[in-house]
Amino acid sequence: MSGGTGPYRMGHVRVGDDELYEEVEGAGEPVLLLHGGFCSLESLRIPGEALAVDHRVHAFERPGHGRSADHDELFTYERSLAETVGYLDAVGLGSVHVVGYSDGGIIGLLLAMRHPERVRSLVAISANLDPSAFTDGAEAAGEPVLTGEPRARHIECGTGAADRSGADDERAHYDRLSPDGAGHADVVLEKLVRMWTSEPHIDPAELAVIGAPTLVVSGDRDAIRPGHSLRIAAAIPGAQLCIVPGTTHALVAERPRLVGALVRDFVAAVERDEATVGGAVVERDEATPHDAAVERDEATVGGAVVERDEATPHEVAVERQRAAEPDAAREADTRP
Repeated sequence: MSGGTGPYRMGHVRVGDDELYEEVEGAGEPVLLLHGGFCSLESLRIPGEALAVDHRVHAFERPGHGRSADHDELFTYERSLAETVGYLDAVGLGSVHVVGYSDGGIIGLLLAMRHPERVRSLVAISANLDPSAFTDGAEAAGEPVLTGEPRARHIECGTGAADRSGADDERAHYDRLSPDGAGHADVVLEKLVRMWTSEPHIDPAELAVIGAPTLVVSGDRDAIRPGHSLRIAAAIPGAQLCIVPGTTHALVAERPRLVGALVRDFVAAVERDEATVGGAVVERDEATPHDAAVERDEATVGGAVVERDEATPHEVAVERQRAAEPDAAREADTRP
């Protein structure tokens, strides 16, 4: 990352027995980026730069990825979750905006479920709940999906995405960055494939515990079925869904500026809501989406509080009319 206006640092931080590479850039409210499997921070560089304009963006590479050395243990999402919590603890971060891509999106979902106090908002890009989510899986038979190249490719200038495949590009990054050497890539891929084909196993009903504002994003030609992304969003109270047109599972490489703009706009909206709801911050780990809606109405209906659990729809309408037309509203309020 190099697009922020604040301080920039890079180096390694100790998390458990591992030395994990990290980058921190920008100044403002903290954001945590979580990269995908067999990816490095390079995959999220442009979205990260967009956020670093007015946020402090933290990003680290899990073991066996990018500049972080591999370890002997198998990869699991539970272990990755523990590494993420360990990183937050190591750098002194409490509640953060979380942006996760692919495996990082799965880790973000788990973090929001198991450690809600650490997640201020969540953007889950191309995440899945179980291995059946992939478009080539047996359970996808008969479900409509988009195939083939779109007629109008939305390749963004300057990204180089038109000239590369995502897998080849990530392999090149691994060969260049890994302290384990290019030859170790096959070991990492073998461990990743084992994890991808056997994990995760998240019941959609479990997502109902997520209280953080959530945006679910995927490509319209994603390896994760669009219907699966809809299932994730539908299971999280108040979540939003964005399907990025003309993109695959490599959407962060194909349309990084659009993805960055979507994420930045979502995070900004969350912060605006926190600042304006009822004139005070609503604690997301205590307030439900319904609570937030009640607070907004209380702050804006006629400039006075209307308690939704006591007021009828008629009373609310009268309050609105009274604010706009005081004399007429008073007359209407006295009619039988």
